[in-house]
Amino acid sequence: MKYFSTRGHPGERSFEDVVLAGLAPDGGLYIPRDIPTLPENWETTWATLSYQQLAINVISLFVSPNELPLDDLEALVNRTYSVGPSAFREQSITPLVQLDQKKHVLELFHGPTYAFKDLALQLVGNLFEYFLGRRNAQKAPGEAPEKLTIVGATSGDTGSAAIYGLRNKANISVFILFPKGRVSPIQEAQMTTVLDANVHNLSVSGTFDNCQDVLKALLADREFNDKHSLGAVNSINWARILVQIVYYFSAYFQLLNNPSADLNHSEIQFVVPTGNFGDILAGYYAKRMGLPMGKLGVATNSNDILARFWNSGTYQKVDPTADAVEGGVYATVSPAMDIAVSSNFERLLWYLAYEEAEHTQDEEKRAAACERVSQWMAAVKNKGAVDLSAVLEEARRDFVAGKVNDEQIIATIKKYHESNSYLADPHTAVGLHAAKAFEKSNSESTIQVVLSTAHPAKFAEAVQRAQSTFDPETVFGDLLSRERRVETIEGTEEELVGLVMKVIERVASEQSS
Repeated sequence: MKYFSTRGHPGERSFEDVVLAGLAPDGGLYIPRDIPTLPENWETTWATLSYQQLAINVISLFVSPNELPLDDLEALVNRTYSVGPSAFREQSITPLVQLDQKKHVLELFHGPTYAFKDLALQLVGNLFEYFLGRRNAQKAPGEAPEKLTIVGATSGDTGSAAIYGLRNKANISVFILFPKGRVSPIQEAQMTTVLDANVHNLSVSGTFDNCQDVLKALLADREFNDKHSLGAVNSINWARILVQIVYYFSAYFQLLNNPSADLNHSEIQFVVPTGNFGDILAGYYAKRMGLPMGKLGVATNSNDILARFWNSGTYQKVDPTADAVEGGVYATVSPAMDIAVSSNFERLLWYLAYEEAEHTQDEEKRAAACERVSQWMAAVKNKGAVDLSAVLEEARRDFVAGKVNDEQIIATIKKYHESNSYLADPHTAVGLHAAKAFEKSNSESTIQVVLSTAHPAKFAEAVQRAQSTFDPETVFGDLLSRERRVETIEGTEEELVGLVMKVIERVASEQSS
């Protein structure tokens, strides 16, 4: 399996190259040359597999055994998804909780940092270590080892998950950028209380999008990138998307083995609270591979660029009908989704552009799709908006979308706690509220699976507005009072890239002296 850039940069890359690079040289995102189909009889042969075995089977469809031998993949997966107090706390890794006859919650927060990002970043961290270690093992005695500088932008959960996946790994430094004052107290504490020498937290003035713009600028700077061997942990890294495909299959088989769920006469709808479009994009790949499901439900908070696209066909950073806010991003009770531009949406756009291309030959259609995506992304960068009405109907074949505001989020947390004895975090509440709205367009037999992306204790302030007696210390203990290490980066949007570069340069100099 080879990978190529959504914007058409010449050449195809190996899985190892794509994992270590993160972003393509032309600013595009890597996608697989082909989407593999499922093996014959997969529904029966995979039905009783553990999560670890499912992961091995799914990931191996996208990675050549010549590049990552099956024995090594099995070892990496089993090491990643171990069960224990400091690893994954549930034997099934991603348990499916039934709320009623037609609605289930897929809990993705049972990893080390209590968020769904653990499922991908624990394995991605081990892949970084594996590929880097293999390269260094081939060096001559006395030759300097290769090093990797991982940079991540986070609205809260990616940062802590990346840190826990990369802390104390040899020859790897990690720099996490988060928007100052725009992550929850627990999220910030999970990042900044990790004092390992290779972990560096940067509190950046502005919004998550400012952090993400800095990340993309660093990766696009070839001289700086080559000097520091930069890599990315955000979902722009293909490995993040690949690993997340697995839990859609896990949910399917948990439903299949549930006597009350008749999948022979029911359609599954996955409803996903999403900001950067990575979590739900993994579901799209699962569907393209052949996993049975209906339309995927895109659930956004008040930062609703995705919902507005599916409503109008226009992809626009700032809603011209809404009140102006700093950076075009509203600070909500679901901060992990507080973004203006959804980076992974570009990957979906490539497939939509491919289907819309007028050519008949595959290579011509691919080239046309890359050119179209490059033009669209340039319009978003330069003008803040692009008309995508030409592919809207194609997008509506596989997705529906809805927006949920803060008031609805709090009311939904309260509703499910009182009626179902289920306490949801604010992001899961976005999914639950949107799922109720999507029901109106579903058949009566549709079974909905809402992806639960974080433990409610990570967003205690919002949860306490709905359930006043909730105490996050029962989960996180004295986390908020522990020693911290963090550096503040303040400047204009134009200055931020240079300021972060200086920090990375300084740390690299200190490490080499």
